Amino acid sequence: MSLFRHHGFRMLWASDTLSQFGTYIGHTVLPLVAVTVLAATPFEMGLLTAAETAAFLLIGLPAGAWVDRMRRRQLMLRADLARAALLLSVPVAWWLDVLTLPHMIVVGLLVGVCTVFFDVSYQSYLPTLVGRDQLLEGNAKLQASQSVAMVSGPAMGGGLAALAGAANATITVGLGFLASWLFLFRIKQEEPRPVRTEHRKLRAEVAEGLRFVFHNSMLRAIALTGTTAGFFFQMETAGMVLFLTKDLLLSEAQVGLVLAVGGVGGFLAGMTANWWYRRIGNVRAMWVSLVAIAPFELLIPLGQPGWLVWLTVLGHVGVGYGVIVHNIAQVSFRQSICPDRLLGRMNASMRFMIWGAFPLGSLAGGVLGEVIGVRGTLWVAASGLAVSWIWMMFSPIRTMVRTPSPTTADPADHGRPAPQAP
Repeated sequence: MSLFRHHGFRMLWASDTLSQFGTYIGHTVLPLVAVTVLAATPFEMGLLTAAETAAFLLIGLPAGAWVDRMRRRQLMLRADLARAALLLSVPVAWWLDVLTLPHMIVVGLLVGVCTVFFDVSYQSYLPTLVGRDQLLEGNAKLQASQSVAMVSGPAMGGGLAALAGAANATITVGLGFLASWLFLFRIKQEEPRPVRTEHRKLRAEVAEGLRFVFHNSMLRAIALTGTTAGFFFQMETAGMVLFLTKDLLLSEAQVGLVLAVGGVGGFLAGMTANWWYRRIGNVRAMWVSLVAIAPFELLIPLGQPGWLVWLTVLGHVGVGYGVIVHNIAQVSFRQSICPDRLLGRMNASMRFMIWGAFPLGSLAGGVLGEVIGVRGTLWVAASGLAVSWIWMMFSPIRTMVRTPSPTTADPADHGRPAPQAP
């Protein structure tokens, strides 16, 4: 059955789409608040960006064990409500003339905590909702929605900031999470209560998830690739708004437009990823897509005021395309080879490594921005991203074409790949 006819998935899809719009509007609006309202420096921008992802490093691992102990949809509902309340505090503080950078950093940190639980729950909930045989289709649709938000969200954020002020535009972010909560609430499919056959300490459950990832050579390679890419991506992200406004001399609305056009690549990838998977295999696509984006990554810091801004835009389009093709394949692969009881901890372990590198990359980007300038920092980030795929060349992924079948369901396999599917 097509997932278009699956009520529960449609509600999850709508929820995720609205949440993604809130997120990507926020990715443009919150840095603009810091730059235009609070006159943040490159180092302060690095702190703010780091705060938004620090939770993955601080609580990412125990979050996975907690998710495996609880019903995942309930956690997602609570996370949406909390994120909405936190983000709506920004315009309220601005109206009262008490908005400060520490306030925004705290909001970013707490929203990040909620995002940890939402993301780990969502990736662990999807196999239960749609079944493992429809994971590629489900992840492709969800990534396509994310890409639409990547295209439209920044433009909407920049336009709203230009019309109403960056702080007022933050209201849209909070409303996006409230709308996401409403659709999640409408899912009627009953989620089974997690089975706990024995009382175990949190530390032992966390360790079991880490062992599953590190003893599986394929998952280990994916995690190291994501960690490397995440570090350099956030180094780039920390300086991107400053680069567009200070180096390329763009207005708030133009910043949103440039980021939006750059997101076209992600949208196209969501629409065409299955075409690539059918022709070269979903596992092979994990590393081929990253190799292909290296030249585009190096275009981003070449942008200059005037028509050469399009070098940066073209770079974003190419990078967005390859990254989404990679993400759909690797997330579906992870979900397919992991047993249900470990999904939360496996996803949390992967997120801990990949997203845990984000705040470190943001801080490094802030420091480098002060020392060598924003453009120089983008060159360092582009160079690191261009070779992030190298880890997969030292794993069975290098010679694989499609997801192993039957799936590896027991972490005791210690990473031995299952027989290769034809």
